Amino acid sequence: MSYRITWIEAQRSFEAAADETVLDAARRAGVVLPSDCEFGGCGTCRVKVQQGSVQYETLPPALSQEEASAGYALLCQARAVSDLTVSTERTLAAPAPARRRKARVVSIAPLSPEVTRLVLAFADDEPWVFRPGQYVNILLGEAGARSFSIASRPEALDAPARLALHIRRIDGGYFTQTRLSALRPGDMLDLEAPLGGFGYHEDDYRPIVMVATGTGIAPLYSMLSEMLASGDTPPIDLYWGGRTHEALYLHDELTQLAQQHEDFRYVPVLSRADATWQGARGYVQDAVVADHPDLSAHALYLCGSPVMIADASRAFVDIGASVRYLYVDSFTFQHSPPVEAAA
Repeated sequence: MSYRITWIEAQRSFEAAADETVLDAARRAGVVLPSDCEFGGCGTCRVKVQQGSVQYETLPPALSQEEASAGYALLCQARAVSDLTVSTERTLAAPAPARRRKARVVSIAPLSPEVTRLVLAFADDEPWVFRPGQYVNILLGEAGARSFSIASRPEALDAPARLALHIRRIDGGYFTQTRLSALRPGDMLDLEAPLGGFGYHEDDYRPIVMVATGTGIAPLYSMLSEMLASGDTPPIDLYWGGRTHEALYLHDELTQLAQQHEDFRYVPVLSRADATWQGARGYVQDAVVADHPDLSAHALYLCGSPVMIADASRAFVDIGASVRYLYVDSFTFQHSPPVEAAA
């Protein structure tokens, strides 16, 4: 049995079999829908099901039960059980198509004991366009690709064609433990960029709450820098969670931004703070709930671990947040070593 899938924005239709995901069916038909991780962890392929129904083997991690009940679906995991009409209403259009390009290492410097700032410049020196919130893939041949959010704003570095990445060391991570430590200025990397549908939805124009854990601050920092520089944004509260103070590697920069912009508030939150810490303690989503008992008027941007995304989404919906204005970018980690070619 097969079902007819209609994508409203693209005015495209295709057939999906009952035993395949909607995303797989779209690809088979040559229809390019937004997607990234393809195992339900990032939320890029989230759509609103305007008509029809889908089912899952298990509910994917980047989709809360509240979102599913409100009619949202992740097409990389969803299987149609009827004809569908879907809308990509929450996915931002890419400002430029993704391209494979060579990039040169400009600098490598520690931001904390666990996080490295890697600055790259495209080897052809051509200008490029990206939207704050997007990411790049570092292509590693047979070892696959590793995805990192862009932490700089467009043209914020010394040259328009440069970009900064915040790379957290992952125990057993092939790139973060093996390749990254061996890189030197001048070394070349293969990139695919820009990618992703995460970013600021300026048409919402609602008070904003941003929530990050770890290097989830990278795309939010890129977005925030661009938004504050524009001078025309609604009030923004940024909550950044870490275990200890040294994990908040942009603390000084964010504190300074909050001092410079009266409509921006920065709230650092530590889950394993020592006795000297004077700020918020516990889980970052709990700090948001304590400050905002009603989130019905807000737009929310969440970036970090899948566990935080899931817990925060549930907590925020419980106090009035609308899934229509809940945007997520869930980080997952890859440990795969390179695959040796056969002799």
